[in-house]
Amino acid sequence: MRGFEYYTPTRVIFGKDTHLQAGTLLKEYGCRKVLIHYGSGSAVSSGLLDEICTSLKEAEIDFVTLGGVVSNPRLSKVREGIRLCQEEQVDFILAVGGGSVIDSSKAIGYGVANPWTDVWNFFLKTEIPKDCLPIAAIPTIAASGSEMSGSCVITNEDGWLKRGSTRSDLCRPKFALLNPRLTYTLPQYQTESGCVDILLHTMERYFVNLETMEITDSISESLMQTVIYNARILMKEPGNYNARAEVMWAGSLSHNGLTGCGTGGGDWACHQLEHELGGLYDVAHGAGLAAIWGSWARYVYQENPERFAQFATNVFDIPCFADFESTALAGIEAMEDFFRSIKMPTSLHELGLDLDEKQIHELAFKCSFEDTRTIGVFKQLNMKDMEKIYLMAR
Repeated sequence: MRGFEYYTPTRVIFGKDTHLQAGTLLKEYGCRKVLIHYGSGSAVSSGLLDEICTSLKEAEIDFVTLGGVVSNPRLSKVREGIRLCQEEQVDFILAVGGGSVIDSSKAIGYGVANPWTDVWNFFLKTEIPKDCLPIAAIPTIAASGSEMSGSCVITNEDGWLKRGSTRSDLCRPKFALLNPRLTYTLPQYQTESGCVDILLHTMERYFVNLETMEITDSISESLMQTVIYNARILMKEPGNYNARAEVMWAGSLSHNGLTGCGTGGGDWACHQLEHELGGLYDVAHGAGLAAIWGSWARYVYQENPERFAQFATNVFDIPCFADFESTALAGIEAMEDFFRSIKMPTSLHELGLDLDEKQIHELAFKCSFEDTRTIGVFKQLNMKDMEKIYLMAR
């Protein structure tokens, strides 16, 4: 087990109608003028944006709005937001939406607070941000956990590169208002895709090739079981408040660092592999992870089959067979069966992508940063390894 530092500064207010506290809390944090950043028209048509604006007016806080964030948020929208914040002298950003909106807000916050360089440099990791405009979040989907995380991911339309920023507490939201009711209107596909994203945030930290803490493993395994159980409920009962609440809180806990304590930070190869799918083909993040995970797992499990066997037994109650490899494979199959049960893809074809070998090579070439880096720690993967996993996933 490796030593670790754990710090989670985000204040969480959880429950029904918590979004109505936005104005009061922003005033408490000294906000004078806030950018309300949101995604599609659903925030408008549902009346959510009006309710938030009313809350701000009652607290006498000025605001401007910027919508139009899309899945796999774009650098062009980030730059638009930076210009707007500078022109309007905004001193706080309120993200209303899913992980894409929250990530876009963080990137805007970086750009405004570090005018000495272009914001994309923070995603190329050629520069390190020195500050960030304060962020608050009102999530409308349980998925990314960005409302409590210190990272964000942006897609640059020039080359369709999807890249993550350096992890930093600077961009962690000051507070998050978590209201499970705001997720009721999500399409089933987005709800279940979000559940996969939550699972993978913990699984990326869980599958490491070193001695871990029993308590961290237990937290991770319980979290995974909770998401699996409630994801199945939401297939039949999308309006089940308790299931929505369990999944929403699991999403925050899965990506605030808790499930990574003592694991050395995690593997993250599946996320890196999926980022290229999202960047090039604009697929839903969780669905892309489901499509790639089984192939990654089968490619790497022999590095430590005992770890995969533990996963199979403690998450899916699969009896430990005479050899760890059989149990490990049974656990991988059980996870893929779960993905199918919630109508998530387990291959690129099921994701809607029928890629030829040239396209597969392009994915691996980009994921390896033009054959200059490896990914993963459970098993280090070079460009050829990445290509093989993409091919297995077809």
